[in-house]
Amino acid sequence: MKIYTKTGDKGTTSLIGGTRVAKSHLRIECYGTVDELNSYIGLVRDQAVNAGRADVLKEIQDRLFTMGASLASDPDKSKMKTPDLLEEDVQLLEREIDAMMAEVPPLRAFVLPGGHQSVSFCHVARCVCRRAERLAIRLQEEAFVEQLVIIYLNRLSDYLFALCRKMTYELQAEEVEWKPRV
Repeated sequence: MKIYTKTGDKGTTSLIGGTRVAKSHLRIECYGTVDELNSYIGLVRDQAVNAGRADVLKEIQDRLFTMGASLASDPDKSKMKTPDLLEEDVQLLEREIDAMMAEVPPLRAFVLPGGHQSVSFCHVARCVCRRAERLAIRLQEEAFVEQLVIIYLNRLSDYLFALCRKMTYELQAEEVEWKPRV
């Protein structure tokens, strides 16, 4: 099987359901950003500090593929059965957030991203997650987007922030507080 089809050579692509849209379409931008996020989650998962969290991060990657399938579907034409996000997926993130936050010092100020390369990768993933969430909300303003997609992305960005703090703590890296000039 060839991986190239040449059907996109004129700047269009097909949604699940057959509808052709420009590759610059908001729906494509949305699920493309989720794909980008998934790649960054893979990078975060590959960090040695996350060896004990690899299964949870892999689960998150699987949910992002589920989300991508949902976002890549034409809500008016697709008859294809796609996997579902579930409330339990959000609850898993919440349990993980609570467990990590219970093990790190209380947050007393905004923190600057960085402190260790592994933590920085996670901060980039968090920012891409926020962008994916903004795009999904914008898409929802003009077409159907499953509400759980937006909820999951919102919670995932919180999870990634908690993970940044937990990684910083475990790596004994400096958590640099933002000290605004006044």
